[in-house]
Amino acid sequence: MNKILSILSITVLSAILSSCEKLLDKQPLSQIPESGYFRTEQDLEFFTNPLYNMLNMDDRQQSDHLVQMTLSEIIIGGNRRTVPNSGGGWDWGDLRRINTFLARVDQAEDEAAISKYSGVARFFRAMFYFNKVKRFGDVPWYDTELGTSDEALYKPRDPRELVMTKMVEDIDYAIANLPSEVSVFRVNKWTALALKSRFCLYEGTFRKYHGGDEADKYLELAAAAAKEVIDGGRYRLYTTGGEEKSYFTLFSQDDADPGEFILAYDYSSSPRVNHNASSFTMSAAQGRPSYTKKFVDTYLMKDGSRFTDQDGWQTMTFIDEVQNRDPRLSQSIRNPKFTLSDNKPFPNKFSTSVNGYHPIKFLQDETLGYDVRVGYSSNDLPIFRYAEVLLNYAEAKAELGTLTQTDIDISIKLLRDRVGMPNLDVATANANPDPYLLSNETGYTNVTAANKGVVLEIRRERAIELVQEGFRLDDLVRWKAGYCIDQPLLGIYFPGPGEYDLTGDGKTNLVLYTKGNKPADEVGVEMFELGTPVNNGGMILTEGTKGNVFYHNNIALAGFNEQRDYFYPIPINERSLNNNLDQNPGWVDGLNF
Repeated sequence: MNKILSILSITVLSAILSSCEKLLDKQPLSQIPESGYFRTEQDLEFFTNPLYNMLNMDDRQQSDHLVQMTLSEIIIGGNRRTVPNSGGGWDWGDLRRINTFLARVDQAEDEAAISKYSGVARFFRAMFYFNKVKRFGDVPWYDTELGTSDEALYKPRDPRELVMTKMVEDIDYAIANLPSEVSVFRVNKWTALALKSRFCLYEGTFRKYHGGDEADKYLELAAAAAKEVIDGGRYRLYTTGGEEKSYFTLFSQDDADPGEFILAYDYSSSPRVNHNASSFTMSAAQGRPSYTKKFVDTYLMKDGSRFTDQDGWQTMTFIDEVQNRDPRLSQSIRNPKFTLSDNKPFPNKFSTSVNGYHPIKFLQDETLGYDVRVGYSSNDLPIFRYAEVLLNYAEAKAELGTLTQTDIDISIKLLRDRVGMPNLDVATANANPDPYLLSNETGYTNVTAANKGVVLEIRRERAIELVQEGFRLDDLVRWKAGYCIDQPLLGIYFPGPGEYDLTGDGKTNLVLYTKGNKPADEVGVEMFELGTPVNNGGMILTEGTKGNVFYHNNIALAGFNEQRDYFYPIPINERSLNNNLDQNPGWVDGLNF
Protein backbone atom coordinates (compact mmCIF):
# COMPACT_ATOMS: atom_id res chain seq x y z
CA MET A 1 0.00 0.00 0.00
CA ASN A 2 1.18 3.49 -0.71
CA LYS A 3 1.83 4.98 2.73
CA ILE A 4 1.57 8.52 1.46
CA LEU A 5 -1.96 7.89 0.23
CA SER A 6 -2.80 6.30 3.56
CA ILE A 7 -1.61 9.35 5.49
CA LEU A 8 -3.58 11.61 3.17
CA SER A 9 -6.66 9.47 3.69
CA ILE A 10 -6.42 9.75 7.45
CA THR A 11 -6.10 13.52 7.21
CA VAL A 12 -9.09 13.87 4.89
CA LEU A 13 -11.26 11.70 7.08
CA SER A 14 -10.27 13.09 10.46
CA ALA A 15 -13.31 15.37 10.53
CA ILE A 16 -15.59 12.49 9.58
CA LEU A 17 -14.48 9.57 11.70
CA SER A 18 -12.87 9.64 15.13
CA SER A 19 -10.26 6.90 15.56
CA CYS A 20 -10.81 4.30 18.22
CA GLU A 21 -8.54 1.92 20.08
CA LYS A 22 -11.00 -0.15 22.10
CA LEU A 23 -14.60 -1.07 21.53
CA LEU A 24 -15.69 -0.55 25.11
CA ASP A 25 -14.11 2.71 26.22
CA LYS A 26 -14.83 5.16 23.38
CA GLN A 27 -17.76 7.40 22.53
CA PRO A 28 -19.81 6.62 19.39
CA LEU A 29 -18.27 7.37 16.02
CA SER A 30 -18.47 10.99 14.95
CA GLN A 31 -21.66 11.66 13.08
CA ILE A 32 -21.14 10.68 9.46
CA PRO A 33 -23.39 12.53 7.01
CA GLU A 34 -26.00 10.22 5.55
CA SER A 35 -25.79 12.24 2.35
CA GLY A 36 -22.74 13.59 0.60
CA TYR A 37 -20.38 10.78 1.64
CA PHE A 38 -20.10 7.08 0.80
CA ARG A 39 -21.38 8.11 -2.63
CA THR A 40 -18.44 7.67 -4.98
CA GLU A 41 -15.75 5.08 -5.49
CA GLN A 42 -13.22 7.62 -4.24
CA ASP A 43 -15.20 7.99 -0.99
CA LEU A 44 -15.09 4.21 -0.49
CA GLU A 45 -11.40 4.04 -1.30
CA PHE A 46 -10.49 6.88 1.08
CA PHE A 47 -12.50 5.35 3.91
CA THR A 48 -10.87 1.92 3.56
CA ASN A 49 -7.30 3.17 3.00
CA PRO A 50 -6.43 3.33 6.73
CA LEU A 51 -7.16 -0.39 7.00
CA TYR A 52 -3.90 -1.04 5.19
CA ASN A 53 -2.13 0.11 8.33
CA MET A 54 -3.17 -3.24 9.82
CA LEU A 55 -0.53 -4.88 7.65
CA ASN A 56 2.79 -5.72 9.24
CA MET A 57 5.76 -8.01 8.84
CA ASP A 58 7.99 -8.49 11.90
CA ASP A 59 11.52 -9.09 10.60
CA ARG A 60 12.99 -9.05 14.12
CA GLN A 61 10.54 -11.24 16.03
CA GLN A 62 12.56 -13.29 18.52
CA SER A 63 12.17 -17.05 18.67
CA ASP A 64 14.29 -20.15 18.96
CA HIS A 65 15.78 -19.19 15.56
CA LEU A 66 16.50 -15.47 16.02
CA VAL A 67 17.61 -13.77 19.23
CA GLN A 68 18.84 -10.34 20.23
CA MET A 69 20.99 -8.87 22.98
CA THR A 70 17.91 -8.41 25.19
CA LEU A 71 15.64 -11.44 25.08
CA SER A 72 11.89 -10.97 24.74
CA GLU A 73 9.46 -11.81 27.52
CA ILE A 74 8.20 -14.73 25.45
CA ILE A 75 11.68 -16.26 25.30
CA ILE A 76 12.39 -15.71 29.00
CA GLY A 77 8.92 -16.88 30.03
CA GLY A 78 7.70 -17.50 33.57
CA ASN A 79 6.82 -14.45 35.64
CA ARG A 80 8.24 -12.11 33.02
CA ARG A 81 4.89 -12.58 31.32
CA THR A 82 2.00 -11.02 33.22
CA VAL A 83 -1.61 -10.00 32.68
CA PRO A 84 -1.61 -6.36 31.50
CA ASN A 85 -4.04 -3.78 32.81
CA SER A 86 -4.94 -2.73 29.27
CA GLY A 87 -3.75 -3.10 25.70
CA GLY A 88 -2.14 -6.48 25.16
CA GLY A 89 -3.71 -6.80 21.70
CA TRP A 90 -7.32 -6.44 22.92
CA ASP A 91 -8.05 -3.48 20.62
CA TRP A 92 -11.04 -3.11 18.34
CA GLY A 93 -10.66 0.20 16.50
CA ASP A 94 -9.99 -1.37 13.10
CA LEU A 95 -13.06 -3.59 13.40
CA ARG A 96 -15.14 -0.56 14.29
CA ARG A 97 -14.07 1.19 11.08
CA ILE A 98 -14.79 -1.95 9.04
CA ASN A 99 -18.28 -2.44 10.41
CA THR A 100 -19.07 1.26 10.07
CA PHE A 101 -18.07 1.08 6.43
CA LEU A 102 -20.09 -2.06 5.70
CA ALA A 103 -23.17 -0.50 7.30
CA ARG A 104 -22.99 2.47 4.90
CA VAL A 105 -21.38 1.20 1.72
CA ASP A 106 -24.76 0.59 0.05
CA GLN A 107 -25.27 4.35 -0.06
CA ALA A 108 -22.83 4.45 -2.98
CA GLU A 109 -24.20 4.68 -6.49
CA ASP A 110 -21.64 2.44 -8.19
CA GLU A 111 -22.57 -1.24 -7.72
CA ALA A 112 -19.16 -2.46 -8.89
CA ALA A 113 -17.43 -0.18 -6.38
CA ILE A 114 -19.74 -1.42 -3.62
CA SER A 115 -18.76 -5.02 -4.32
CA LYS A 116 -15.06 -4.24 -4.64
CA TYR A 117 -14.69 -2.19 -1.46
CA SER A 118 -16.98 -4.48 0.51
CA GLY A 119 -14.48 -7.15 -0.51
CA VAL A 120 -11.63 -4.98 0.78
CA ALA A 121 -13.41 -4.43 4.11
CA ARG A 122 -14.28 -8.10 4.54
CA PHE A 123 -10.70 -9.10 3.67
CA PHE A 124 -9.48 -6.93 6.51
CA ARG A 125 -12.18 -8.17 8.87
CA ALA A 126 -11.01 -11.74 8.24
CA MET A 127 -7.42 -10.63 8.85
CA PHE A 128 -8.45 -8.74 12.00
CA TYR A 129 -10.15 -11.79 13.48
CA PHE A 130 -7.32 -14.10 12.44
CA ASN A 131 -4.98 -12.02 14.58
CA LYS A 132 -7.45 -12.10 17.46
CA VAL A 133 -8.04 -15.88 17.28
CA LYS A 134 -4.31 -16.55 17.18
CA ARG A 135 -3.76 -14.42 20.23
CA PHE A 136 -6.78 -15.17 22.41
CA GLY A 137 -8.65 -18.19 21.02
CA ASP A 138 -12.37 -17.53 21.56
CA VAL A 139 -13.28 -13.86 21.00
CA PRO A 140 -16.55 -11.93 20.60
CA TRP A 141 -17.71 -11.79 16.99
CA TYR A 142 -19.09 -8.42 15.88
CA ASP A 143 -20.25 -7.76 12.33
CA THR A 144 -22.55 -4.78 12.93
CA GLU A 145 -22.15 -1.25 14.26
CA LEU A 146 -22.59 -1.00 18.00
CA GLY A 147 -23.41 1.99 20.19
CA THR A 148 -22.28 2.47 23.77
CA SER A 149 -25.61 1.16 25.10
CA ASP A 150 -25.69 -2.04 23.05
CA GLU A 151 -25.86 -5.11 25.26
CA ALA A 152 -23.71 -7.02 22.76
CA LEU A 153 -20.72 -5.02 23.98
CA TYR A 154 -20.88 -7.01 27.20
CA LYS A 155 -21.45 -10.49 25.82
CA PRO A 156 -19.08 -13.39 26.50
CA ARG A 157 -16.56 -14.62 23.98
CA ASP A 158 -18.02 -16.49 21.03
CA PRO A 159 -16.78 -20.02 20.28
CA ARG A 160 -13.73 -20.23 18.05
CA GLU A 161 -15.68 -22.29 15.51
CA LEU A 162 -18.28 -19.54 15.03
CA VAL A 163 -15.55 -16.96 14.48
CA MET A 164 -13.68 -19.18 12.01
CA THR A 165 -16.89 -19.87 10.08
CA LYS A 166 -17.54 -16.14 9.78
CA MET A 167 -13.93 -15.53 8.70
CA VAL A 168 -14.30 -18.07 5.90
CA GLU A 169 -17.52 -16.36 4.78
CA ASP A 170 -15.77 -12.99 4.73
CA ILE A 171 -12.74 -14.19 2.82
CA ASP A 172 -14.84 -16.10 0.29
CA TYR A 173 -16.77 -12.88 -0.38
CA ALA A 174 -13.48 -11.05 -0.85
CA ILE A 175 -12.19 -13.72 -3.24
CA ALA A 176 -15.36 -13.45 -5.33
CA ASN A 177 -15.48 -9.65 -5.45
CA LEU A 178 -11.93 -8.31 -5.42
CA PRO A 179 -10.23 -7.64 -8.77
CA SER A 180 -7.98 -10.34 -10.23
CA GLU A 181 -5.41 -7.93 -11.66
CA VAL A 182 -1.99 -8.17 -10.03
CA SER A 183 -1.39 -5.22 -7.71
CA VAL A 184 1.55 -5.31 -5.32
CA PHE A 185 0.25 -2.65 -2.91
CA ARG A 186 -3.50 -3.28 -3.07
CA VAL A 187 -5.43 -6.34 -1.97
CA ASN A 188 -6.89 -8.40 -4.80
CA LYS A 189 -8.40 -11.83 -5.34
CA TRP A 190 -5.00 -13.50 -5.01
CA THR A 191 -4.20 -11.72 -1.76
CA ALA A 192 -7.50 -12.98 -0.37
CA LEU A 193 -6.69 -16.54 -1.47
CA ALA A 194 -3.25 -16.24 0.14
CA LEU A 195 -4.83 -15.06 3.40
CA LYS A 196 -7.32 -17.92 3.28
CA SER A 197 -4.52 -20.46 2.78
CA ARG A 198 -2.65 -18.89 5.71
CA PHE A 199 -5.42 -18.85 8.30
CA CYS A 200 -6.95 -22.17 7.26
CA LEU A 201 -3.54 -23.86 7.51
CA TYR A 202 -3.11 -22.30 10.94
CA GLU A 203 -6.51 -23.48 12.10
CA GLY A 204 -6.21 -26.96 10.63
CA THR A 205 -2.84 -27.67 12.21
CA PHE A 206 -3.85 -26.02 15.49
CA ARG A 207 -6.82 -28.36 15.77
CA LYS A 208 -4.76 -31.36 14.72
CA TYR A 209 -2.03 -30.84 17.32
CA HIS A 210 -4.02 -29.26 20.15
CA GLY A 211 -7.08 -31.43 19.74
CA GLY A 212 -10.20 -30.20 17.99
CA ASP A 213 -12.87 -31.14 15.51
CA GLU A 214 -12.74 -30.74 11.74
CA ALA A 215 -9.00 -30.17 11.42
CA ASP A 216 -9.05 -31.79 7.99
CA LYS A 217 -11.78 -29.41 6.80
CA TYR A 218 -9.51 -26.43 7.32
CA LEU A 219 -6.47 -28.19 5.89
CA GLU A 220 -8.46 -28.96 2.75
CA LEU A 221 -9.58 -25.32 2.51
CA ALA A 222 -5.96 -24.19 2.88
CA ALA A 223 -4.74 -26.56 0.17
CA ALA A 224 -7.54 -25.56 -2.20
CA ALA A 225 -6.93 -21.83 -1.74
CA ALA A 226 -3.19 -22.20 -2.29
CA LYS A 227 -3.75 -24.40 -5.34
CA GLU A 228 -6.03 -21.78 -6.88
CA VAL A 229 -3.20 -19.25 -6.63
CA ILE A 230 -0.78 -21.74 -8.17
CA ASP A 231 -3.16 -22.62 -10.99
CA GLY A 232 -3.93 -18.94 -11.59
CA GLY A 233 -0.47 -18.52 -13.09
CA ARG A 234 -0.14 -14.87 -12.05
CA TYR A 235 2.91 -15.33 -9.81
CA ARG A 236 6.35 -16.89 -10.00
CA LEU A 237 9.48 -16.92 -7.86
CA TYR A 238 12.10 -14.22 -8.32
CA THR A 239 15.29 -15.67 -9.87
CA THR A 240 17.21 -12.63 -11.12
CA GLY A 241 20.81 -12.94 -9.99
CA GLY A 242 20.86 -16.72 -10.11
CA GLU A 243 21.32 -19.34 -7.43
CA GLU A 244 23.87 -17.38 -5.41
CA LYS A 245 22.10 -14.00 -5.23
CA SER A 246 18.40 -14.13 -6.10
CA TYR A 247 17.12 -14.91 -2.59
CA PHE A 248 19.14 -12.06 -1.05
CA THR A 249 18.30 -9.59 -3.81
CA LEU A 250 14.57 -10.31 -3.57
CA PHE A 251 14.50 -8.66 -0.13
CA SER A 252 17.21 -6.01 -0.54
CA GLN A 253 16.06 -4.25 -3.72
CA ASP A 254 14.00 -1.10 -3.37
CA ASP A 255 10.94 -2.17 -5.31
CA ALA A 256 8.82 -5.21 -4.48
CA ASP A 257 8.99 -7.84 -7.20
CA PRO A 258 5.44 -8.10 -8.65
CA GLY A 259 6.03 -11.70 -9.63
CA GLU A 260 6.63 -13.00 -6.11
CA PHE A 261 5.26 -10.33 -3.78
CA ILE A 262 1.50 -10.81 -3.77
CA LEU A 263 1.16 -7.91 -1.35
CA ALA A 264 3.92 -5.66 -0.01
CA TYR A 265 4.26 -2.59 2.17
CA ASP A 266 5.42 0.32 0.04
CA TYR A 267 8.50 2.11 1.37
CA SER A 268 9.96 3.39 -1.87
CA SER A 269 7.50 6.00 -3.09
CA SER A 270 8.53 9.64 -3.43
CA PRO A 271 9.06 11.40 -1.11
CA ARG A 272 10.59 8.32 0.53
CA VAL A 273 9.20 6.79 3.68
CA ASN A 274 11.91 4.65 5.23
CA HIS A 275 12.41 1.96 7.87
CA ASN A 276 15.40 0.63 9.79
CA ALA A 277 15.85 -2.98 8.67
CA SER A 278 19.43 -2.30 7.59
CA SER A 279 20.44 -0.50 10.77
CA PHE A 280 18.81 -3.28 12.80
CA THR A 281 21.30 -5.63 11.19
CA MET A 282 24.35 -3.37 11.06
CA SER A 283 24.23 -1.14 14.13
CA ALA A 284 25.46 -2.24 17.55
CA ALA A 285 22.68 -0.13 19.07
CA GLN A 286 19.83 -1.92 17.27
CA GLY A 287 19.62 -5.22 19.12
CA ARG A 288 22.65 -7.16 17.82
CA PRO A 289 20.54 -9.92 16.22
CA SER A 290 21.79 -13.44 15.59
CA TYR A 291 20.48 -16.72 14.31
CA THR A 292 20.98 -19.67 16.64
CA LYS A 293 23.21 -22.65 15.95
CA LYS A 294 20.19 -24.90 16.30
CA PHE A 295 18.62 -23.13 13.32
CA VAL A 296 21.79 -22.88 11.21
CA ASP A 297 22.31 -26.62 11.66
CA THR A 298 18.99 -27.31 9.91
CA TYR A 299 20.24 -25.96 6.55
CA LEU A 300 20.99 -28.88 4.24
CA MET A 301 24.16 -29.39 2.29
CA LYS A 302 24.16 -28.14 -1.30
CA ASP A 303 23.74 -31.72 -2.54
CA GLY A 304 20.60 -32.16 -0.41
CA SER A 305 22.22 -34.32 2.27
CA ARG A 306 21.87 -33.44 5.95
CA PHE A 307 24.57 -31.34 7.60
CA THR A 308 23.91 -33.09 10.90
CA ASP A 309 24.66 -36.51 9.37
CA GLN A 310 28.33 -35.57 8.99
CA ASP A 311 30.96 -36.67 11.50
CA GLY A 312 32.00 -33.83 13.78
CA TRP A 313 29.29 -31.40 12.72
CA GLN A 314 28.82 -30.18 16.29
CA THR A 315 32.40 -28.85 16.56
CA MET A 316 33.01 -27.44 13.09
CA THR A 317 34.39 -23.93 13.02
CA PHE A 318 32.51 -21.21 11.19
CA ILE A 319 34.27 -21.33 7.82
CA ASP A 320 33.97 -25.11 7.66
CA GLU A 321 30.31 -25.29 8.69
CA VAL A 322 29.07 -22.79 6.11
CA GLN A 323 30.80 -24.43 3.14
CA ASN A 324 28.66 -26.15 0.49
CA ARG A 325 25.37 -25.49 2.26
CA ASP A 326 21.93 -24.55 0.95
CA PRO A 327 22.72 -21.19 -0.73
CA ARG A 328 19.99 -19.51 1.29
CA LEU A 329 22.30 -19.73 4.31
CA SER A 330 24.98 -17.57 2.68
CA GLN A 331 22.24 -15.21 1.49
CA SER A 332 20.77 -14.90 5.01
CA ILE A 333 23.87 -14.46 7.23
CA ARG A 334 27.29 -12.86 6.87
CA ASN A 335 29.60 -15.52 5.48
CA PRO A 336 33.17 -15.78 4.17
CA LYS A 337 32.10 -14.55 0.72
CA PHE A 338 29.90 -11.69 1.92
CA THR A 339 30.85 -8.18 0.80
CA LEU A 340 29.17 -4.81 0.59
CA SER A 341 29.52 -2.38 -2.29
CA ASP A 342 33.31 -2.02 -1.91
CA ASN A 343 33.72 -5.78 -2.61
CA LYS A 344 35.96 -6.21 0.43
CA PRO A 345 35.46 -9.15 2.85
CA PHE A 346 33.03 -8.16 5.57
CA PRO A 347 33.39 -10.54 8.53
CA ASN A 348 30.65 -11.19 11.03
CA LYS A 349 31.17 -9.13 14.17
CA PHE A 350 30.15 -10.05 17.70
CA SER A 351 29.79 -6.36 18.50
CA THR A 352 26.71 -6.34 16.24
CA SER A 353 25.56 -9.98 16.47
CA VAL A 354 25.47 -11.66 19.85
CA ASN A 355 26.03 -15.28 18.74
CA GLY A 356 27.95 -14.63 15.53
CA TYR A 357 25.41 -15.81 12.96
CA HIS A 358 24.78 -12.30 11.70
CA PRO A 359 21.56 -11.80 9.65
CA ILE A 360 21.72 -9.95 6.33
CA LYS A 361 18.18 -10.57 5.11
CA PHE A 362 16.57 -7.21 4.19
CA LEU A 363 20.00 -5.50 4.32
CA GLN A 364 20.37 -3.03 1.47
CA ASP A 365 23.82 -3.61 0.02
CA GLU A 366 24.80 -0.04 -0.82
CA THR A 367 27.01 1.58 1.80
CA LEU A 368 28.68 1.01 5.14
CA GLY A 369 26.87 4.16 6.20
CA TYR A 370 24.07 1.84 7.28
CA ASP A 371 26.24 1.01 10.31
CA VAL A 372 25.23 4.27 11.92
CA ARG A 373 22.10 5.40 10.12
CA VAL A 374 18.69 4.63 11.55
CA GLY A 375 15.49 4.55 9.54
CA TYR A 376 17.25 4.72 6.21
CA SER A 377 16.16 1.54 4.41
CA SER A 378 13.72 1.97 1.54
CA ASN A 379 13.14 -1.60 0.38
CA ASP A 380 9.49 -2.70 0.24
CA LEU A 381 8.66 -5.41 2.77
CA PRO A 382 6.58 -8.51 2.00
CA ILE A 383 3.17 -9.14 3.53
CA PHE A 384 2.14 -12.06 1.31
CA ARG A 385 4.69 -13.85 -0.83
CA TYR A 386 4.17 -16.57 -3.43
CA ALA A 387 6.79 -18.70 -1.65
CA GLU A 388 4.55 -18.84 1.42
CA VAL A 389 1.59 -19.99 -0.68
CA LEU A 390 3.70 -22.85 -2.08
CA LEU A 391 4.71 -23.84 1.44
CA ASN A 392 1.12 -23.61 2.69
CA TYR A 393 0.00 -25.94 -0.07
CA ALA A 394 2.68 -28.55 0.60
CA GLU A 395 2.17 -28.50 4.37
CA ALA A 396 -1.61 -28.75 4.19
CA LYS A 397 -1.37 -31.76 1.87
CA ALA A 398 1.30 -33.37 4.06
CA GLU A 399 -0.75 -32.92 7.24
CA LEU A 400 -3.78 -34.39 5.45
CA GLY A 401 -1.67 -37.39 4.46
CA THR A 402 -2.51 -36.87 0.78
CA LEU A 403 0.77 -35.31 -0.38
CA THR A 404 2.22 -36.77 -3.58
CA GLN A 405 5.49 -36.24 -5.36
CA THR A 406 3.57 -34.22 -7.93
CA ASP A 407 2.45 -31.87 -5.16
CA ILE A 408 6.07 -31.39 -4.12
CA ASP A 409 7.09 -30.77 -7.73
CA ILE A 410 4.73 -27.78 -8.01
CA SER A 411 5.67 -26.30 -4.63
CA ILE A 412 8.84 -27.18 -2.71
CA LYS A 413 10.78 -28.00 -5.86
CA LEU A 414 10.33 -24.43 -7.11
CA LEU A 415 11.84 -23.02 -3.92
CA ARG A 416 14.82 -25.36 -4.16
CA ASP A 417 15.25 -24.78 -7.89
CA ARG A 418 15.72 -21.07 -7.22
CA VAL A 419 18.92 -21.82 -5.26
CA GLY A 420 20.03 -24.92 -7.17
CA MET A 421 19.08 -27.43 -4.48
CA PRO A 422 17.93 -30.99 -5.26
CA ASN A 423 14.24 -31.68 -5.07
CA LEU A 424 12.61 -33.18 -1.97
CA ASP A 425 11.79 -36.85 -2.50
CA VAL A 426 8.68 -37.87 -0.57
CA ALA A 427 9.42 -41.59 -0.35
CA THR A 428 13.01 -41.05 0.79
CA ALA A 429 12.00 -38.49 3.42
CA ASN A 430 9.36 -40.77 4.91
CA ALA A 431 11.65 -43.79 4.87
CA ASN A 432 14.36 -41.94 6.80
CA PRO A 433 13.05 -39.07 8.96
CA ASP A 434 15.74 -36.66 10.11
CA PRO A 435 16.75 -37.60 13.69
CA TYR A 436 18.02 -34.07 14.30
CA LEU A 437 14.58 -32.62 13.56
CA LEU A 438 13.01 -35.21 15.87
CA SER A 439 15.44 -34.88 18.77
CA ASN A 440 14.45 -33.55 22.19
CA GLU A 441 17.23 -30.95 22.08
CA THR A 442 16.41 -29.32 18.78
CA GLY A 443 13.40 -30.84 17.05
CA TYR A 444 9.70 -31.48 16.81
CA THR A 445 9.03 -34.35 19.16
CA ASN A 446 5.25 -34.42 18.66
CA VAL A 447 5.27 -35.34 14.95
CA THR A 448 4.19 -38.99 14.93
CA ALA A 449 2.29 -39.57 11.67
CA ALA A 450 3.36 -42.26 9.22
CA ASN A 451 4.54 -39.53 6.82
CA LYS A 452 6.42 -37.63 9.52
CA GLY A 453 9.59 -37.57 7.41
CA VAL A 454 8.09 -35.31 4.77
CA VAL A 455 6.25 -33.22 7.40
CA LEU A 456 9.64 -32.53 9.02
CA GLU A 457 11.21 -31.61 5.69
CA ILE A 458 8.44 -29.13 4.90
CA ARG A 459 8.88 -27.56 8.33
CA ARG A 460 12.60 -27.28 7.62
CA GLU A 461 11.88 -25.65 4.28
CA ARG A 462 9.36 -23.25 5.80
CA ALA A 463 11.71 -22.09 8.56
CA ILE A 464 14.55 -21.45 6.12
CA GLU A 465 12.55 -19.80 3.36
CA LEU A 466 10.46 -17.56 5.65
CA VAL A 467 13.01 -16.68 8.34
CA GLN A 468 12.57 -13.14 9.72
CA GLU A 469 9.16 -12.74 8.10
CA GLY A 470 7.16 -13.07 11.31
CA PHE A 471 5.97 -16.68 11.05
CA ARG A 472 8.09 -18.68 13.51
CA LEU A 473 6.21 -18.10 16.77
CA ASP A 474 2.84 -18.65 15.10
CA ASP A 475 4.16 -21.89 13.61
CA LEU A 476 5.35 -23.16 17.00
CA VAL A 477 1.96 -22.33 18.53
CA ARG A 478 -0.10 -24.10 15.88
CA TRP A 479 2.19 -27.16 15.93
CA LYS A 480 1.95 -27.25 19.76
CA ALA A 481 5.73 -27.03 19.76
CA GLY A 482 6.25 -24.22 22.26
CA TYR A 483 8.87 -26.39 23.90
CA CYS A 484 11.18 -25.46 21.01
CA ILE A 485 11.62 -22.06 22.68
CA ASP A 486 13.33 -23.86 25.59
CA GLN A 487 15.96 -25.41 23.33
CA PRO A 488 19.55 -24.03 23.27
CA LEU A 489 20.13 -20.43 22.14
CA LEU A 490 23.78 -20.95 21.21
CA GLY A 491 26.12 -19.53 18.61
CA ILE A 492 29.32 -20.28 16.69
CA TYR A 493 31.70 -22.98 17.96
CA PHE A 494 35.30 -22.13 18.89
CA PRO A 495 37.79 -24.90 19.78
CA GLY A 496 39.77 -22.65 22.15
CA PRO A 497 41.80 -19.45 22.52
CA GLY A 498 43.58 -18.15 19.48
CA GLU A 499 43.38 -16.10 16.31
CA TYR A 500 40.46 -16.67 13.93
CA ASP A 501 39.94 -15.78 10.29
CA LEU A 502 36.20 -15.59 9.67
CA THR A 503 36.40 -14.64 5.99
CA GLY A 504 38.98 -17.07 4.64
CA ASP A 505 41.20 -14.32 3.26
CA GLY A 506 44.13 -15.23 5.53
CA LYS A 507 43.68 -12.23 7.82
CA THR A 508 42.76 -12.41 11.50
CA ASN A 509 39.34 -10.94 12.34
CA LEU A 510 38.91 -12.23 15.88
CA VAL A 511 41.14 -13.06 18.83
CA LEU A 512 40.00 -15.06 21.86
CA TYR A 513 42.35 -15.03 24.84
CA THR A 514 42.47 -16.19 28.45
CA LYS A 515 42.79 -13.88 31.42
CA GLY A 516 46.12 -12.08 31.53
CA ASN A 517 47.04 -12.97 27.95
CA LYS A 518 45.49 -10.11 26.00
CA PRO A 519 47.51 -9.30 22.87
CA ALA A 520 48.05 -5.80 21.55
CA ASP A 521 45.00 -4.22 19.94
CA GLU A 522 44.78 -4.33 16.16
CA VAL A 523 42.62 -2.22 13.88
CA GLY A 524 39.68 -4.22 12.54
CA VAL A 525 40.24 -7.15 14.93
CA GLU A 526 37.74 -7.98 17.67
CA MET A 527 39.24 -9.28 20.93
CA PHE A 528 37.42 -11.06 23.75
CA GLU A 529 38.60 -12.52 27.04
CA LEU A 530 37.18 -16.00 27.53
CA GLY A 531 35.17 -16.55 30.68
CA THR A 532 34.39 -12.87 31.12
CA PRO A 533 30.81 -11.69 30.55
CA VAL A 534 30.27 -9.87 27.29
CA ASN A 535 29.24 -6.66 28.98
CA ASN A 536 32.76 -6.57 30.40
CA GLY A 537 34.48 -7.14 27.08
CA GLY A 538 34.54 -10.90 27.19
CA MET A 539 32.95 -13.98 25.69
CA ILE A 540 31.37 -17.00 27.34
CA LEU A 541 31.73 -20.42 25.71
CA THR A 542 29.70 -23.45 26.79
CA GLU A 543 32.78 -25.44 27.94
CA GLY A 544 34.92 -22.74 29.47
CA THR A 545 37.77 -22.11 27.04
CA LYS A 546 36.02 -23.90 24.18
CA GLY A 547 32.52 -24.56 22.95
CA ASN A 548 29.65 -22.58 21.49
CA VAL A 549 29.14 -18.89 22.10
CA PHE A 550 26.65 -18.57 24.96
CA TYR A 551 25.80 -14.89 25.16
CA HIS A 552 22.73 -15.35 27.36
CA ASN A 553 24.35 -17.68 29.88
CA ASN A 554 23.52 -15.39 32.80
CA ILE A 555 19.80 -15.18 32.07
CA ALA A 556 17.54 -17.65 33.85
CA LEU A 557 15.01 -18.84 31.30
CA ALA A 558 11.83 -19.98 33.02
CA GLY A 559 10.70 -21.72 29.86
CA PHE A 560 7.53 -22.07 27.86
CA ASN A 561 4.45 -22.86 29.96
CA GLU A 562 2.54 -25.53 28.02
CA GLN A 563 -0.61 -24.97 30.09
CA ARG A 564 -0.62 -21.18 29.64
CA ASP A 565 1.50 -19.73 26.87
CA TYR A 566 -0.30 -20.85 23.74
CA PHE A 567 -2.70 -17.95 24.32
CA TYR A 568 -2.25 -14.42 25.60
CA PRO A 569 -4.16 -13.10 28.63
CA ILE A 570 -7.16 -10.81 28.37
CA PRO A 571 -6.30 -7.49 30.07
CA ILE A 572 -7.60 -6.77 33.55
CA ASN A 573 -9.50 -3.61 32.64
CA GLU A 574 -11.37 -5.31 29.81
CA ARG A 575 -12.67 -7.99 32.14
CA SER A 576 -13.63 -5.31 34.65
CA LEU A 577 -15.69 -3.55 31.99
CA ASN A 578 -17.24 -6.82 30.81
CA ASN A 579 -17.76 -9.37 33.56
CA ASN A 580 -18.77 -11.96 30.95
CA LEU A 581 -15.23 -12.21 29.62
CA ASP A 582 -13.48 -15.23 31.10
CA GLN A 583 -9.68 -15.44 31.32
CA ASN A 584 -7.52 -17.82 29.29
CA PRO A 585 -6.23 -20.89 31.17
CA GLY A 586 -3.23 -20.40 33.44
CA TRP A 587 -3.31 -16.62 33.53
CA VAL A 588 -4.03 -14.83 36.82
CA ASP A 589 -3.80 -11.18 37.72
CA GLY A 590 -0.42 -10.24 39.16
CA LEU A 591 2.69 -12.35 38.80
CA ASN A 592 2.52 -15.63 36.90
CA PHE A 593 4.75 -18.61 37.61
